[in-house]
Amino acid sequence: MSNFLSAYSIQTWLESCPQGYLMDTEYGHAPGEEEPDAFLDNDVLREDAIRTTTQLVLGERCALAASSGLINCAPDYASKHFLATQTLDEARHVEIFTQRLYDLGIKDDDLESTLQQYGNPNLVKFAEVLLEKVDKGDFVAGVVGQNIVLEGMAFSVFEMLQAISQTSNTKLAHILSGTIADERRHVGFGENRIGALITQYPNRKPEIEQMQKDMTYHMLATFADSFSDRAETLEESRRILGSGESDGGAAVWHGADLSVAEPEEMEKVLADTVLKEFKVRLGRIGLEYQSPPKPKAA
Repeated sequence: MSNFLSAYSIQTWLESCPQGYLMDTEYGHAPGEEEPDAFLDNDVLREDAIRTTTQLVLGERCALAASSGLINCAPDYASKHFLATQTLDEARHVEIFTQRLYDLGIKDDDLESTLQQYGNPNLVKFAEVLLEKVDKGDFVAGVVGQNIVLEGMAFSVFEMLQAISQTSNTKLAHILSGTIADERRHVGFGENRIGALITQYPNRKPEIEQMQKDMTYHMLATFADSFSDRAETLEESRRILGSGESDGGAAVWHGADLSVAEPEEMEKVLADTVLKEFKVRLGRIGLEYQSPPKPKAA
C-alpha cells in the first residue's frame, strides 16, 4: 500500500498537476489564447464546436458527481484522498469546458438550455447507469464505471480531439493536453485500486460486467449519433480551416488521417480504440469485457 499512498497522495497531485503541467495556465490554456476567428465567424463551425463542447461538459459533470460521490464510500483514506483530488480535477474540467462555451458566445443565462438542446440523450443515459451505482454507495462498481469506463472513453475522445485541433485551434489543443494528463492518472488509479477488490469479491463480477455492457452500449450510441450526418460539417470545416496537416503529422491518430477521413472512418477508429483499451484494462483487474448490441444512430 505504501507505493499506492505515494503515487496517489495529495502531495503528489500538487506537485504534478497545479504545480506542474497546469502552471501559468488559465482555464487550461496559455494566457491570451483565444478561439480562432473561424469558429466565431462561421455559423456552421461555431454550432459544431458548441455541440461538441456540450458533450464534454455533460461528461465531466457526470465525472464530478461520480468522483465526489465515491469519497464517502471509499474503504480507505488513500482512496479518499485520491478521489478528493480527482473531484477537483473533474470540477476543473467542467469549468474549462463551460468557459469554452462562453468563449463561443453562449451567455451564462443560456448555459443550461444550451446543454439541454445539444446534449446527446445516449450520453445522459450513460451517466445514469454509472450514477445509479454511485448513489447506492457501491465503491467497486462505481470506480470501474468511473475510472475505467468513463475515464477510458474520455481519454481517447480527448486524444482524438487534440489531434484534430493541433493546427486549427491551439487553445483547445492546450486545454485537452491538461485533461489528458488528468485522465491518465485517473485510469491508473482505477486499475491499481480495484483489481484487489475484484479478487476479494468475485461474486460481484457479473453485476459489474453488466454495468460495463450497458455503459458501453450508450457510449457507442453516442458515437454513432455524433458522427452521423456530419459530412457537410466536415467539408465546411476543412474548407475554412484547411487540411489540418502539419509536418509532424498531428492529424494522424491511430492510423487514421483525420484531416481527410470520412465520418464513418472517424467513428470506427474512435470506437475501436476505446474498446481495445477497455478490454486490456478490464482484463488487468480481473473482469471480462462484455460486448453490447450494436447501436444505431438516432
